[in-house]
Amino acid sequence: MFKGKTLLITGGTGSFGNAVLKKFLDSDLKEIRIFSRDEKKQEDMRIHYRNDKLNFIVGDIRDFNSINNAMIGVDYLFHAAALKQVPSCEFYPMQAIQTNILGAENVMEAAVLNKVKKTIVLSTDKAVYPINTMGMSKALMEKLAISKSRDSRLTEYGGVICATRYGNVMASRGSIIPLFINQIKEGKNLTITNPNMTRFMMTLEESVKLVLFAFENGEPGDVFVQKSPASTIITLAETLQDLFKSDNEISIIGARHGEKMYETLCSKEEMSKSIDLGDYYKIPADLRDLNYTKYVQEDGPKLSDNEYNSDNTQQLDNRELKKLLLRLDYVNEELEMASK
Repeated sequence: MFKGKTLLITGGTGSFGNAVLKKFLDSDLKEIRIFSRDEKKQEDMRIHYRNDKLNFIVGDIRDFNSINNAMIGVDYLFHAAALKQVPSCEFYPMQAIQTNILGAENVMEAAVLNKVKKTIVLSTDKAVYPINTMGMSKALMEKLAISKSRDSRLTEYGGVICATRYGNVMASRGSIIPLFINQIKEGKNLTITNPNMTRFMMTLEESVKLVLFAFENGEPGDVFVQKSPASTIITLAETLQDLFKSDNEISIIGARHGEKMYETLCSKEEMSKSIDLGDYYKIPADLRDLNYTKYVQEDGPKLSDNEYNSDNTQQLDNRELKKLLLRLDYVNEELEMASK
């Protein structure tokens, strides 16, 4: 299905974009467009990959014309551009709104106008029961994707817009694993917000697999969730200490702005209608219109007793987490440098 096609990745200079390239650079795709506003990272990627299949486009999803022009001739779209730092979004909520909501609307509108066949937008567990700006903006992005799926212009040509929702991507840029490793290397205390906080653990490769699963199986408005294990923050810190043979002390600094004790991938309301696909949950969209009198329903779906969150999923112990960490290229590279 990729032969001779063009793929566009917004925010393509980030961790996800680089992981996608590892998967697709040797595929039958005709062209992969990397769209971002970071020209330095684009130049670094251009030098690193040296591949004629790559087309780097400097632009900002907040600027409709730039993303609309980049979308001409695109067959498939992975929308990864976003503001993701929870504290930053808390302090500058309008920036999150402009990128995660209005920018996402620009991306999806351009996709419809240019008749992009499949669009996958990347969301987060923070969009479920959101308490912070980042989660709220991503929740509204999901609503925009579902709304766009009802667009008659999209249905006319059989286009699909759907979403993936995932938890912490391990060792991604700005995440806690690189922070802990840097603190270990510099001999500093490991700063932990709350030792009992739990977070889903997902590798970059798994995040790409989730997007591909949505790409192959998604129908308009679907949201896909991967079943993932979780870990407490203290288990993660102690496992990294063990791996790096570190005796750095641990400092408890308290929760940052907008942080939860645990994250949720599927709400109770969503679990009541979700479809279990083995390694994934599919949450189908409610694509009814506003004329509810057309729908006769004696009994609605029974509300699930359980949400799916990082507190009730499989909890990794030190041994299991160490095994997972050793699957990460970043961790292995850092361990190799530390041994020299």
